[in-house]
Amino acid sequence: MKIDVIGAGAWGTALAIHAARTAPGRPAHTVRLWARDAAQAQGMQATRVNARYLDAVALPEALQVDALPAAGAWPAVFAHSELLIIATPMAGLRAALAALRGLEAPVAWLCKGFESHPAGGGAPEVDGRLGHEIQAEVAPALRAGVLSGPSFALEVARGQPTALVAASAHASVRDALVAALHGPSLRVYASDDVVGVEVGGAVKNVLAIATGLCDGLALGLNARAALITRGLAEMTRLGLALGARTETFMGLSGLGDLVLTATGDLSRNRRVGLLLAQGQSLAQAVASLGHVAEGVACAHTVVRRARALGVDMPISEGVVDLLEGRRTPAEVLAALMARDPKGE
Repeated sequence: MKIDVIGAGAWGTALAIHAARTAPGRPAHTVRLWARDAAQAQGMQATRVNARYLDAVALPEALQVDALPAAGAWPAVFAHSELLIIATPMAGLRAALAALRGLEAPVAWLCKGFESHPAGGGAPEVDGRLGHEIQAEVAPALRAGVLSGPSFALEVARGQPTALVAASAHASVRDALVAALHGPSLRVYASDDVVGVEVGGAVKNVLAIATGLCDGLALGLNARAALITRGLAEMTRLGLALGARTETFMGLSGLGDLVLTATGDLSRNRRVGLLLAQGQSLAQAVASLGHVAEGVACAHTVVRRARALGVDMPISEGVVDLLEGRRTPAEVLAALMARDPKGE
């Protein structure tokens, strides 16, 4: 299979490394990784490592690296691709899908979150879109879907055991992702609940900030367990209001991704919460990461969309209050603990 991966960040690089490896029971693929920065592409070709984002794992000899051409050239460049994977941040998904509008091959994106654009005064839009909603607007004819689930890029690149979910309304997209990626170190499960998979991937990043805050304040393991459990309830409520199925949130892209991102030391979103608890400003915390923390970018949109649907999300609301400087970490905690008792 001819596979093209657009975006040479940590996750795009890790998945390209995995796809390019030969493995028992999986056919060899032709994999090309496209970097937006020409200098980065040249450096990766020369050193066979992604020094900027994933310097601990060498690129397989079979993995090709090129500089991504201008969007206008994409239809010709990717005309013979058999699977195209978009590994940009959420902010880049709309433009990428628009550029691929006429592509016949299956397309899947990796980013997790709600889209937000600066509106008047720099505030995010109220009606931020999930990936499938963006695709329906700009490229409705594409056969497309999302690949999500509990996955740190470094562990996938190292070949450590991982399980993901490929979600699409099109069986051909799900089948292509399984054929391209399923193997001894990476299991790929199929789902047609695109809404549920995307909501899980988006909201868990916001909840991971809250859990990092909890751990940074040394509130204990009881508090962490309660936060994750009630966060899962928030995620499920929003997903159901958007048309998802309950069982999806008990799976890889719901509970699985939430537990990993909320507790794993490689989680950038959890790290933001830890740093805020230590007294750093949001700007300082984000600058120290060196990577995108999608929970910071989409927290406001998660809350605004929940409000528009009448969905109660107190933990996510507390994260937004913290990010916007309206409350301190201690005040966010106090507000959550002061809520009226209710049935579970």
